[in-house]
Amino acid sequence: MHSTRRGFVLSAAAAGAAFGLDGKIEIMPSAWAQAAGPHPLNPKGMGFLKFKVGDIQVTTVYDGEIYRPHDAGFVNNASIDDVKAALRAANLPDDRLPNAYTVTFVTLGDRTIMFDAGNGLGGTPGTGKLAENAKAAGIDLAKLSAIVVTHFHPDHIFGLMTKENGQVFANTEIVVPESEYKFWSDPAVIDKLPEGRKGIARRVQATMTSWKNLKQVGADKDAVAGVRAVASPGHSPGHMSYLLASGGSQLMVLGDVTNIPAINLRNPGWHVMFDQDAKVAEASRRQMFDRVVADKIVCSGYHWGMPGAGTVAKEGNGYALVPVA
Repeated sequence: MHSTRRGFVLSAAAAGAAFGLDGKIEIMPSAWAQAAGPHPLNPKGMGFLKFKVGDIQVTTVYDGEIYRPHDAGFVNNASIDDVKAALRAANLPDDRLPNAYTVTFVTLGDRTIMFDAGNGLGGTPGTGKLAENAKAAGIDLAKLSAIVVTHFHPDHIFGLMTKENGQVFANTEIVVPESEYKFWSDPAVIDKLPEGRKGIARRVQATMTSWKNLKQVGADKDAVAGVRAVASPGHSPGHMSYLLASGGSQLMVLGDVTNIPAINLRNPGWHVMFDQDAKVAEASRRQMFDRVVADKIVCSGYHWGMPGAGTVAKEGNGYALVPVA
């Protein structure tokens, strides 16, 4: 492995033949990460990472991270001590709960597609790094072919909106899950939601319902050519993952099927507070990970930190992530 101040490159062999990855893996440390010190979910300070799945160029781009104090309600069927032990087992600090945001891009021929849009600028401190890290990766956000959305939680869609509810990507096709759109765009849903989720519905209804470049996609349909929608509900009513294939290799963009791997990838039965229907989310999680293990599918996870992608292996009663780098 050769390293420089600008970045470093790992060979595919070094990453492991199990991934089915081709070419080189390019990692770029970001200036903000170097200046800000250690990041538990991004220990190498990556601003982005590039690798290939078959002929698909994949780039994972870091949007930042936050930390929250431990809360007995974060996992509603596990204790704070259980959560701390899970963090330690993953070699993570256990004093706070880390949460990271990593956006997946794929290049298919001359098309570049972004999955979800990050937290946006001016949001939670520690986030909003997507634009600068995408630029460092050589991605021009103004020239995307499409944006494909997994679900409508703020950290995934607020990057589509200005603080004044203007549209950031008015000239880019935006594809959203049809059942997710139907749920959040229904004016009647606001009164049915808990207080903490009413704001999402209000903002969706103030913005997306007037967008002319928005397209809806159903499960088992192509969001765009070469990107198949895979239903994975529970975290949100219409949460969608997306499957891409090239030759004998496959990539699954998971969105929020799990939170960080130490929490409910390793413990798929844990019910995290962000899941709107915890039992359905658990069923989706188990079904999804049994599938990706059996089919040896490379996955990217929105809250996995960096590198943000890898293969998944069965481990005891749960699953383990084997990162791409």
